[in-house]
Amino acid sequence: MVAIFLRSLLFNILFYPVFVFWAVIALPTLMLPRAALMKVASWWARSNILLMRVICNIKVEFRGVEKIPKGPLIVAAKHQSMWETISLLRFFDAPFFVLKRELTWIPLFGLFVVKANMIAIDRGAGGRALRAIMRRAEEEVRHGRQFVIFPEGTRRPVGAPPHYKSGVSMIYADCGVPCLPVALNSGLFWPRRTFMRYPGTLVVEFLDPLPPGLPRGEFMARIETVIEEATGRLVAAGQAEQEELFGRVPAAAKA
Repeated sequence: MVAIFLRSLLFNILFYPVFVFWAVIALPTLMLPRAALMKVASWWARSNILLMRVICNIKVEFRGVEKIPKGPLIVAAKHQSMWETISLLRFFDAPFFVLKRELTWIPLFGLFVVKANMIAIDRGAGGRALRAIMRRAEEEVRHGRQFVIFPEGTRRPVGAPPHYKSGVSMIYADCGVPCLPVALNSGLFWPRRTFMRYPGTLVVEFLDPLPPGLPRGEFMARIETVIEEATGRLVAAGQAEQEELFGRVPAAAKA
């Protein structure tokens, strides 16, 4: 485990200079169409995957990429780690997220958030924030963009009971576009609230899209079922790999 600690430390030391490097590369895109910034963001995501492989011995596998529909879309993804907020960007032409308004105040990074036309909200605004998200989501999706949303609202530890919120069904009903479920096991390898990075095979699986127009109750039941079943399968495979490597599943990967 000492080697894993040292590899994790090195990865985290390099993560921020790599971000600064790509931020400098991206500066000219502030004067270009948004697509130019998103292209640099995809290069940043790829560079992080390379760092993970070389330094932390984390392999990344994407399954079901051929199932991703073109055009306007809702992407409903399991959320276990900061990793997917970076790495899902590369698969969509014009993705957008919901993020905390405070992130727009970060020097330089905030400029990119504004340029990318993300949805920045005040989390303390309660129902007003949800209504603002719904208005913006419908507007952006109508312009052909892909709304990447985490239906549980925040990162959940591996193995935690699912906690899907109804907001995703409201947005789905308003937007009238397909919804692409996404399962993953990133929390085993890039756990939340720790800098440790554990070796193994991180898998993201794009599942069969749900068609538009389903009743909200049916949509909620189906989206939770398909994501949780696939995530459970991916987590079990990842835990079996970790037990083979370590003789156990690292505690931080379950926290």
